[in-house]
Amino acid sequence: MRFKNNNSSYNKGFNNKSLTGLYDPTKEHDACGLGFGANIKGVKSHKIVQDGIKILENLEHRGATGADPLVGDGAGMLIQIPHEFFRIECGKLGFELPEEGEYGVGFFFMPQDPILTNKIRVLIERICVSELGIVIGWRDVPSDNSCLSKDIDILKAEPVHLQAFIQKPEGISEKTFERKLFILRKHISNSVIHEIGQIDDFYPVSLSCRTVVYKGMFLADQLAKYYTDFTDKGMRSALALVHQRFSTNTFPSWKLAHPYRMVSHNGE
Repeated sequence: MRFKNNNSSYNKGFNNKSLTGLYDPTKEHDACGLGFGANIKGVKSHKIVQDGIKILENLEHRGATGADPLVGDGAGMLIQIPHEFFRIECGKLGFELPEEGEYGVGFFFMPQDPILTNKIRVLIERICVSELGIVIGWRDVPSDNSCLSKDIDILKAEPVHLQAFIQKPEGISEKTFERKLFILRKHISNSVIHEIGQIDDFYPVSLSCRTVVYKGMFLADQLAKYYTDFTDKGMRSALALVHQRFSTNTFPSWKLAHPYRMVSHNGE
């Protein structure tokens, strides 16, 4: 919390060493912003997603920009997997999804080089078959970068966005499947480094049978403008966890935006 008051007695009170309380103005510093919205009955709706976007937009003061006012430290939102939305979108691509909870969704940042991206896709599919299950299909995540800076270096850093849909093996619980997806994500990251090389533009944003993360090197109000999925009323969730990054000891980047896949923090 930030306190501003020109009253001398007020300020003297905070400088008094005998003052008791949790607030110490000498340790005040800026930090990330976070917010959370949920339906306590677990009912999914598009309104919860919209509320998450509104919360995030109201956290813009918790972010930071450089000389270019269109370049932010990063923002993101975690929501439950919008099954009906994905079912319809994947149907348009020619493949069907199983019932809700019977598949996992991986969101990957990929390099702009199509040859390199294809190598990574083949590697991911091979690992999935050997470790867990088949990749049912891939989806190009639609985006609109007109809201981003036109600086050439910024556009060069923009990744390609792909979602992979992974079949849950028969005979295992959702809880076990979620744990295996966690391990699979680690295996994929390490295998890409060992077999293809250190690729800064590759990053597994999320991999889960319960949730999906949308994020990027954005200002708070750019997230929903960039990912057009959010305009679809089929994007429903019973919770929305949002994060606006305030970069301190590391430079802004796509992969460091919204740094957690299960929780968020405000840097303090």
